[in-house]
Amino acid sequence: MVYLITGGAGFIGSHLCAHLLACGNQVIAVDNLSTGLYRNIAHLKDQPNFSIFITDVRNHQVLDHLVQQSEVVFHLAAAVGVRLIIDRPVETLETNILGTHEVLSLAARYNRKTIITSTSEVYGKSASDCFSEDDDSVLGPSTRKRWSYACSKLSDEFLALALHEEKGLPVIIARLFNTVGARQAGRYGMVVPTFVRQALQGEPITVFGTGSQSRCFIHVSEVVDALIKLAQAESALGQVVNLGSNQSITIAELAQKVKEITGSNSEIVTVPYDAAYQKGFEDMERRVPDIRKAYRLIGFNPQKTIVDIIRDVAEEMKREEEIRLI
Repeated sequence: MVYLITGGAGFIGSHLCAHLLACGNQVIAVDNLSTGLYRNIAHLKDQPNFSIFITDVRNHQVLDHLVQQSEVVFHLAAAVGVRLIIDRPVETLETNILGTHEVLSLAARYNRKTIITSTSEVYGKSASDCFSEDDDSVLGPSTRKRWSYACSKLSDEFLALALHEEKGLPVIIARLFNTVGARQAGRYGMVVPTFVRQALQGEPITVFGTGSQSRCFIHVSEVVDALIKLAQAESALGQVVNLGSNQSITIAELAQKVKEITGSNSEIVTVPYDAAYQKGFEDMERRVPDIRKAYRLIGFNPQKTIVDIIRDVAEEMKREEEIRLI
């Protein structure tokens, strides 16, 4: 099979590239390296079945050629991370909306099966204890940049489903909940790599808000496996599917666990949202996915724990530091 992966040099995209190549497939990656890193896929560059195009997904001429060549498209390219969303809202909206429009339009033209990665952010401020795919989205006002990311990804979902209904585009939407693992950068606000880096360097572990907000974290290897299985499941076409762990932990508990696992002496400090981001910043207290649909469709049943995830991230950071010091 020939797979096109947008955002192929990103955190999840690079793992997906490696997995598909290991299974004997041909992989074409596209990334503009705005948030992705070339080093994430550098170990793949000499493989005969791998190619990487350093360009934006809005480059119509290049993307048109690559979509024609491919059999399945994984669209992961996006502006991600709370810090990036707050600091560069125009880039967030243009990348997520215009970029996805380009990918989906070409996929529809050539009738290519497409898997779109969306986000749990689309559920917004809903107070549900467990989010299922048909639950309402409750977003804040347009005057709060915090919600531009969720709105842009919801627009992507609406367009994908409209093209499925009107033009028969074989598309699947995967809503991801806090995917974590090796190669994830903390510079845009990803909490686990940020905590681990702070702990390993003996810096204060900074918990934004009260720390009572809870999240569910899933290992990137289990998400990659699920994405590939969804692409092979005909019953998933035209569906929105949650992918995440349903084991929650508060951010304060996460900080303590990171400190324990890394053996760090770092102090855990809380930082008000207004100081961390901007005045009036809003967050969700709880975000737990209902993963019953994913289980029915592909037998999805994540097994890796938060301890496994923290150890994996910490081990990679230690290896990178050792290499840097050589």
